[in-house]
Formats: sequence, structure tokens, C-alpha cells
Amino acid sequence: MAELHDLSPTTGSTRGRKRVGRGPGSGRGKTSTRGEKGQKARSGGSIHPSFEGGQMPLIRRIPKRGFKSPNRVEYQVVNVRDLDRFDGEVNIVALKGAGLIRSLNKRVKILGVGEVAKALSVSAHAFSGSARTKIEGAGGSVSVVTEGAAEATEE
Repeated sequence: MAELHDLSPTTGSTRGRKRVGRGPGSGRGKTSTRGEKGQKARSGGSIHPSFEGGQMPLIRRIPKRGFKSPNRVEYQVVNVRDLDRFDGEVNIVALKGAGLIRSLNKRVKILGVGEVAKALSVSAHAFSGSARTKIEGAGGSVSVVTEGAAEATEE
């Protein structure tokens, strides 16, 4: 039976590595396949991909625009029309269970797209003005959660 140390590739299926810089008889001596002179012929002479030959680089030519606030609060949004599937109380855990939000750790905001027909008591981190009006107009109540999902379940 063949052993692991007996295995070898089929004859002719592999090629030996290119041995450069081994004298003129090898055919790859002298410049060792690097051409003649220049930065790329030197040891360590690689050029950064974004280098444009001394021309002003694209990243510096394009104007800088906008601003990203480090204090930005990102909300997971749920529309009022999606609350119709619930009865009675709607909190963050219930929204997660219904697949309307992805995470219990991010804040939730209720937006006013659509209509709500039932009287629901909804608790979330934020409400748009129209969402608040529609929920209260249907006879429901709105409560704002201060932080996290744990407080939402205790209410």
C-alpha cells in the first residue's frame, strides 16, 4: 500500500521555481529578469498602488465634503402599519420576536407610515410626531423607553 511519504506529483505536472541571479549561463543572470535600472529594478523598490508618478493623487484632487458626527444616534425604524399584527402591548422584545427589528441593543423609532386601527400601548426609544398622533388617535398610548431593551420589558 502507498504511504504518504511515497506520494509525488505526476512527471511533467509541476514546474521548478525560477532561479534568478545564478550567472550568465543560466539565462537569468546579470539583471535577474528585472530589466535595466530604475526604481523597480532595485531591492525594496516597490511603488504604492495609489502613486501616480508625482501627479497630484486623485484622493487629494477631489474636494472633501460632508461631516460624520461621532455622536450620531442610529435607530432601527418600525412603521405604524407594521404594528397592526400586535394586540395590546407592543415593546422592543415583541418587535424583535416579530422580526421587525434586528437587535435589542440598538434604539428603536416608530415612524408614521400607514395607519393603525387598534388601541395599542407602544413603548420605544423615539416616536415621530405623526406616529404619536396616529397611535393616540386610535385610542392607544405611547411611552418612551430611556435605554436598552431590559427597561422596555419591565414597563
